[in-house]
Formats: sequence, structure tokens, C-alpha cells
Amino acid sequence: MIESPVTKLLNSNNVPYDVVEIPLSEDKKPIRNLEALLQSEGGDPSSVVRSIVFKTKSGDFVLLAVAGSGRADWAVLRKHLGERKLRMAEFDEIEESTGYIVGAVPPIALPDAIRVLVDESVADFDNVIIGSGVLGYALSLSSTDLLSLLSDADTRLFVKIES
Repeated sequence: MIESPVTKLLNSNNVPYDVVEIPLSEDKKPIRNLEALLQSEGGDPSSVVRSIVFKTKSGDFVLLAVAGSGRADWAVLRKHLGERKLRMAEFDEIEESTGYIVGAVPPIALPDAIRVLVDESVADFDNVIIGSGVLGYALSLSSTDLLSLLSDADTRLFVKIES
């Protein structure tokens, strides 16, 4: 069992979840492709909710939670946020802004200063996999429960669908 702000939030809301162990490489980094791990175990690789962190020109951080293989639609994001310029957060900015290291960033249990956007793709799956806040582990939970916890977030189509 692992403990993090994410598991504490889930437990305090009586949200059931399963821990998914992500094997670490020899240099103690998680495998690069969680999707491949899930597929090898009979899971749906598209059910992984990626937490993508952006920094606005005004210096705010925004996290986009997206499932599947879609890519962020920059024009939609800029328009929705009312920002002319937007960039992906740099490696060190991600931990500084979210409190989590790259590879473990969840879409929940974040600092209040982070604005969270949720792509509609998250609702396409009965169960989703999110970052646990602990490197080497992810969490599987119902998408309905996740979306309930993200009810204050803006939800819409934020990605370009790839064919």
C-alpha cells in the first residue's frame, strides 16, 4: 500500500481504487510506457489519464487531464484560458508547481493555485489510471469517481483527435 495526498483524498471521499505498480528501471526511473505495461496485462492503454502541465504568459500553471492519445489543441487552450501565449511547463517547474515529480503527477490533490482542465476523453472509460503522487505507482479508479472529484474543473474537448 502507498500513501500520498492522492490516496488520502480518495480514502477521505470513500473512493475505491487499485494500486498499479510500475516497474522501475535500473536507474530507478519508471518505465516510459505505462500504456505498454497495461496492454501486456490485458488492460486498456488508452485509459491512462495524462496530467499535462502548462505555464501561461501571466505565470499561472494549468493542468490538463486527458485520456487516450489525443494531443492538446493549443488554440482551444489559449482561447479557453484567455491567454495569448502558453507553453508546456519545464521539468523543474512541474514539481515546483504541483508538488509531484514527473511521472507521478495526478489530476487531483493539487495546490489550489493550479487550474485544472479536464478533457471529455476521461469520461470515455469506465475505469481510468491516474498518477498516484508516488513514483513507481499509479492508481486505477472509476472515471465517474474521478470526474466527481474534478467537478469544479472546466470540462470540454481540449484535444485534437488523432486517427
